Amino acid sequence: MAKVTIDGIEIEVPNSYSVLQAAEAAGREIPRFCYHERLSVAGNCRMCLVEIEKMPKPVASCGQPVGDGMVIYTDNEKIRAARRNVMELLLINHPLDCPICDQGGECDLQDEAVGYGRGHSRYEEHKRAVSDKYLGPLVKTVMTRCIHCTRCVRFLAEVAGVPELGGVSRGETMEITNYVERALSSELSGNIVDICPVGALTSKPYAFVARTWELSKTDSIDVLDAVGANIRVDTKGGTVLRILPRRHDGVNEDWLADKGRHAPVDGIKYRRLDRPWLRVNGALREAGWDEAFAAIADRMRGMAGSRIGAIAGDLCDVESMFALKRLMNALGSDHLDCRQDGAALDASRRDYYLFNTTIAGIDEIDALLVIGADIRREAPVLNARIRRRWMDLPSFEAGLIGAPVDLTYPTTWLGDGPAALMALLNGAHDFAKVLEGAKYPALIVGQSALARADGAAVLAACWQVARQFNMIRPDWHGFNVLHRAAARVGGLDIGFVPQSGGLDARAMLAGGVDMLWLLGADEIDAKAIPAQCFVVYQGHHGDAGAARADVILPGASYLEKPGLYVNTEGRVQAAAQACFPPGDAREDWTILRAFSDHLGHRLGFDDLAGLRAHLSESYPVFSDIGGCRRLASLDVTGPAGDPASMSGEAFARPMPVYYQTDPISRASPTMARCVAEIAAPMPAAAE
Repeated sequence: MAKVTIDGIEIEVPNSYSVLQAAEAAGREIPRFCYHERLSVAGNCRMCLVEIEKMPKPVASCGQPVGDGMVIYTDNEKIRAARRNVMELLLINHPLDCPICDQGGECDLQDEAVGYGRGHSRYEEHKRAVSDKYLGPLVKTVMTRCIHCTRCVRFLAEVAGVPELGGVSRGETMEITNYVERALSSELSGNIVDICPVGALTSKPYAFVARTWELSKTDSIDVLDAVGANIRVDTKGGTVLRILPRRHDGVNEDWLADKGRHAPVDGIKYRRLDRPWLRVNGALREAGWDEAFAAIADRMRGMAGSRIGAIAGDLCDVESMFALKRLMNALGSDHLDCRQDGAALDASRRDYYLFNTTIAGIDEIDALLVIGADIRREAPVLNARIRRRWMDLPSFEAGLIGAPVDLTYPTTWLGDGPAALMALLNGAHDFAKVLEGAKYPALIVGQSALARADGAAVLAACWQVARQFNMIRPDWHGFNVLHRAAARVGGLDIGFVPQSGGLDARAMLAGGVDMLWLLGADEIDAKAIPAQCFVVYQGHHGDAGAARADVILPGASYLEKPGLYVNTEGRVQAAAQACFPPGDAREDWTILRAFSDHLGHRLGFDDLAGLRAHLSESYPVFSDIGGCRRLASLDVTGPAGDPASMSGEAFARPMPVYYQTDPISRASPTMARCVAEIAAPMPAAAE
C-alpha cells in the first residue's frame, strides 16, 4: 500500500493504483475523456492533468502510477489553466452541433466545456471536416465530432474481441475508421455508443427521437438471453424509445448485448396481440374475454386432467408459470414443461442445471472446457468476461467440443461430438493434462448438446468429466450449464417439468394430449400439433404459437409488467413495468387468475404481492431477490443418464442466427436489418 496526499487529504491506496484512481478514492473528481476503468490506459486526451510535487510539469493522472509519499494537487490555478488549454485544443475543430446532436444532455465534452471552456476561440483557420463512416444499422457516425479518445477502438479490440476500428494518419489528419466500410460484426457493438464521450458515435435507431431530459427512466432486466443483464428502459409518452445497460459488477458490469439493447425498442410495437381471438369454422375472429374464457372452459368441461398439458416459453416470468402450474395441478394434469427445445435438464437438484461457478466466478477460472455452446452468440456479455480472464491470465486455456466457432479468444478444438468427451474421460486427449493441472478448472455445456435424444447421457457425461477433473469440491463448483432462455431456470426452480408420469414437451406436441396451453411458447414446431388438439395460446406476439391456436389470449411483454426472472447462475432478479400493454392485453398471471374463476378452481391470490408470498412460501429461493450464492457441493452424485449410451452424432451448431431468436426480436425491423447486413456465418476457429 502507498500513502499519498491529494489536495491535503492523506490516503492509503494499493500500489497498482494510478493517480486518477487514488484521487477518486479520496473523493476528488478529475475530468477525463479517454480513460475508462474497463479499458486499457491510452493517455490521449490529456484532460486529466494534475500537479505532483517534484515533477517539473503537469502529468496525465490516468497513466501515472502512485508512489509512496506522493503529494498531488488536482485543482489549483496551474492545473485549471492547463485544462483550459487542453479544452481549447479539443474544441478547435469540434463543430457547433449541440442543438442537433443526439449526445446533447449526456455529452462529457459538453459538460467539461462548461467548467473549463474559455467562452471564445483564438483559432481563425477553417475547421477540419471528416467523412462519416458506415458502421452498420446500429451505430451512427458523425466523425467530425471525434476527439480521438480511442475508447471505441480499445473496446472492440479488448472487450468485444473484434478489432474492426482503428486510427489512420497522425495529428490533425488522424481519423478513426473501419478501413473497409462494412457493418460491425460484434454482438456488443452498441456499447461503443455508451462509452463515446462526444457525439461522434450515437445510436442509429434512436437518431433524432428524443432528448434525455424528456425521458422517464425505469430500472429493469434484459430477458432476451439468460444472463439477466441489468438495464434502464427510457420511455416517453408510454412508448419505449431506448434501452441502456445499468451497472452490475456481478452480472453484466457496464455492458449490454445488441439484441437486448435494440430488439425490444421496435419489436414490441409490431405483430402484437391486443385482443382475444377465437377460431370459428377454421378462421380466427375477434372475441371478448368472457367469450374466450367460456370457449376454453366448455372444451375443458368433462375432459380428464391427463389429457391436458402446458408448455411455457422462453420469455415467461416466474409468476405466470407459477400461476399456470397451480391451474394445471388443480385440473389434475402432470403434463408440464418449460423446455421447448427438449433439453434434457435434470430438475431434481439445482446444481444440475445452474451456472454454478457464477458469472463473477469466471474471474477465477484457469482452464475451461466448452461443450456444445457458442458463448459469443448465446451470452455475449458472459463471453466478454471469459475473454477478459484470458487476457488477464496468460496461462488460461480453453478447449472446445462441438461446431468450431470463433469465441474471440483462442480455443483448442477437441472434436465435434460425444467421442471427444469420451476421449477426455479416458485420458486419450492432451487437453486432459490441462484440466488435471488446473487449480480452478470449469466446463460449460450448452443447450444444443442437451437438446438431443441422448441429452440425458450427455449431461451425465459432462458431470462425470467435472468429477474426474476435480471441478466439484467443497471450495469450488466448476460444472456450468449455459442457458439461452430467461425463463428456463425459473421454470426449473418451480418444477415446471413433467410430474410423476407426466409428458414432456415433445410428447405433448406429438399428440399426447387433447388440449394444450401454450404460455408464450413460440420456439416449438406448431405445425406438428395434431389437428384434433385444442390449443390455447397466451402471449404477446402473433408468432408460431398464435398461428396454430384455437383461442388467443393477449398477454404483456416483459417491458409491460413487473416480473421475476432467474438468470443462468440462479440469481433471482425483478423486472419492472416501463410501459403499458396495448389494447386489451393483460399481465399473464392476471389472465390465469381470471380464467380460474370460470373453471371454479380459484388460484388463491388476488394481487401480485399475494402471488409472490405464495411463491416464496413454496420455493424459498424467491425470497432473496437479487442474491446469488455459489454452490459448493459435497454430494458428487450425478444426474440420471448413462454416458455410455451417447450416440456418435456431432453436436448441432448452436444459435445459427443471433439477431432473431424470440418473438420480440423476430418482430423487430432493426434486427431484420442486422440479419441482412451482419449475420453471415461465423468464421471457424483455428484448430
